Amino acid sequence: MEFVKAKTIFYLNKSTYVNLRWIAIIGQLTTVLFVQFLLNFKFNYFLCIFIIFLSILTNIYLQFKYKKNQIKNSLSTIYLSFDIILLGILFYLTGGVSNPFIFLIIVPAVFSSQYLTLYSSIVLVSLIIIILIILTFFYVDLPHPGELHFHAPDYYFFAIPISIIIGLLFLVYFGVKFGEENRIRKNAYDKIQEIMAKENELVSLGSQSAAAAHSLGTPLSTILLTINELQKEFSTNDKIKKDLDLLLSQTNRCREILKKLSMNPKIDDRFLELNLDFNDYLTEIIRSYEEISDKKFILNIDNHKNPIKTSKSQEIIYGLRNFIGNANKFSKSKIEIFLQSNKKNTEILIKDDGPGFPKDLIEKHRLGEPYIRTADQKNISKYGLGLGTFIGKTLLEKNYANIIFLNSIENGGAEVQIKWENKNLKII
Repeated sequence: MEFVKAKTIFYLNKSTYVNLRWIAIIGQLTTVLFVQFLLNFKFNYFLCIFIIFLSILTNIYLQFKYKKNQIKNSLSTIYLSFDIILLGILFYLTGGVSNPFIFLIIVPAVFSSQYLTLYSSIVLVSLIIIILIILTFFYVDLPHPGELHFHAPDYYFFAIPISIIIGLLFLVYFGVKFGEENRIRKNAYDKIQEIMAKENELVSLGSQSAAAAHSLGTPLSTILLTINELQKEFSTNDKIKKDLDLLLSQTNRCREILKKLSMNPKIDDRFLELNLDFNDYLTEIIRSYEEISDKKFILNIDNHKNPIKTSKSQEIIYGLRNFIGNANKFSKSKIEIFLQSNKKNTEILIKDDGPGFPKDLIEKHRLGEPYIRTADQKNISKYGLGLGTFIGKTLLEKNYANIIFLNSIENGGAEVQIKWENKNLKII
């Protein structure tokens, strides 16, 4: 199994970056002035203030002259490299790696690892490591009172940059991985929003069509009555009778078109009600698949004595359709759906007689993640990238469902267990 590279745009948000730089600048300036004027430690604070002033100028340029809201990857890398170099100069003037604030030099790389490319992270990490090595051997003594000179043993002194480098690599690695996974999930969530928007649009269009069919029913009936009367009156006039017959056929055709534009003439009116139980959901979903599939669908309602009715949810409908559709796709000939409800829980089990879920994804608990591939090459053309399973799982979990994926002990087919606590169903 491997993650598939998602199409992404790498950038830094300008306002966030500028605000973070202002915080850093204020902290640096405060520290320099505090050490110089309150502690009275002697060091080259004029040069330190000049370095900080350069940061202020670049930040003012970013805030007021740079008009874009996002800073592209290449420019972000240049700015962050500039920040690291200025920090390195400040630390060179104030004790090198013995400065207690030396760990702050890793912040730009850790911050960028979630937002910029891997190449940018490698550049920034390499720059920090080089600066840390330089600061270990070349630096101005740490500011101190005249009678005290700070000196650490060599083994301790050299351990400081090593520990910082290890921490840097650790944090940047996880930043890169989390950033990649977040971008992949964001793409998948965007697809969910797109799908649900289309679903709502279709439902809205269906409702409008049904309303149009109902509203136009009366004028069409009036037209038909008028045509019938005219046919009686001009029954002997062949020319007019021919035109009236054509008008009648076209009026009937209009009625049929309006009927087809309604949501679905085969769906019972009760499915349009606000409150539904899962028998309603499953019956209508199965009916829609039976019209397009030659496979056998079996709905087993086991002890359904306490059906919980919920407000009709497009998310639940789409989530259930997704898993039933997958079962239809992979099954050989039969799909079984079990519905069980008691006073505490409502459970749906969807089983098929297909090849089952890929063993590597089951064992690693990866089912339900977006953009994944299985190492099983046998049915790889059918398995896809797991996006459909991710969407169905996400939509149902959003509505308080608990999802478990299994392979059947009996025939090796896939099983999806979907379970709700009745108290949660009542608040959907």
